[in-house]
Amino acid sequence: MELRDEIKKSQTASMKAVDFFCGGGGMSYGMQEAGIDVLAGIDYEIACKKTYEANIVDSKFIHADVFDLKEETLKKNLKLEKNDDNLVLIGCSPCQFWSIINTDKNKSKKSKSLLAEFERFVRFFNPGYVVVENVPGVLRRKKESGLESFIQWLESNEFNVHFKIHNTNDFGVPQNRKRFTLVASRIGNDKVFPKKLANRKTVADVLGVKNGFKKIEAGHIDNTEFLHTASSVAPVTLKRLIKVKKDGGDRLDFADDPELQLPCFAGRDKSFRDTFGRLWWNKPSNTITTKFYSVSNGRFVHPDEDRALSLREGATLQSFPKSYKFCASSIAAIARQIGNAVPPEYARHIGLAILENNKNGKL
Repeated sequence: MELRDEIKKSQTASMKAVDFFCGGGGMSYGMQEAGIDVLAGIDYEIACKKTYEANIVDSKFIHADVFDLKEETLKKNLKLEKNDDNLVLIGCSPCQFWSIINTDKNKSKKSKSLLAEFERFVRFFNPGYVVVENVPGVLRRKKESGLESFIQWLESNEFNVHFKIHNTNDFGVPQNRKRFTLVASRIGNDKVFPKKLANRKTVADVLGVKNGFKKIEAGHIDNTEFLHTASSVAPVTLKRLIKVKKDGGDRLDFADDPELQLPCFAGRDKSFRDTFGRLWWNKPSNTITTKFYSVSNGRFVHPDEDRALSLREGATLQSFPKSYKFCASSIAAIARQIGNAVPPEYARHIGLAILENNKNGKL
């Protein structure tokens, strides 16, 4: 090991994190890649356990409902200490209630209070750092979401608080994905925030044959861990896709065909233009949702091929490495893990900012 690697290891080895609402591990993976030791990921979705454990090395998956989890229990299980300057608590709670995407608000109502539950652990442990990542809606309704009072508590307890709506495309993710991000620090006098990159990645930078994605047809099944699997489409849907222009076309390309036009869009050319839309090669993708495998749920059609994005393509646009393993029994279940994840590359940049602050704040 070279001297600079030894120095880096000595500087970062003491930094540790606990990832609440960890899902399939996007945030945890990015933090580990930055050099932070992720002690555990906590989630009530047992379906995430295999994926998390397959990728997040030397980290525990704690299957628990945060509403029932006690602070003392977590302290004992992970051997945590209060007021630890090197501890990072991360809370990327499910965000359906605050999302602008149409969801069943009754079903997602419980997620409305998850930030308050996370705050309970922050108050108890008083860590050196706090990270919150969520949909922009949590900021637009910051009083109702509990964000306003949380920020007030952090600031009154001498945390330097940065919060903003970031586009992950500014941080190495080949996707336009706007997310509310808060990073709070008790260390030093500076606010902590990820540093934007000069160059932004596009679809062409990560997808296509030159990037290891062979051409496939709709309905292709890849039984390897690479998961270059694309959902099947009905014959009439395939006819629609053939008519959609390559590299950025949309459903207006078949709107004048009475056989192919969808009745729900008749006379509504400006509504939901992204439905059946293709990605552009030289632009970032739009936000990868849990339905990216479906051509009718957004601009998720391959730029050239007549099919929706494959599972691995969606994961790649989320900045997961090609070696990342997704463990679930269906296309929909795997896509849910991918679409709900924090892009690992964005998480890595947050982690790097925390490490820099931790080093400089102790000088």
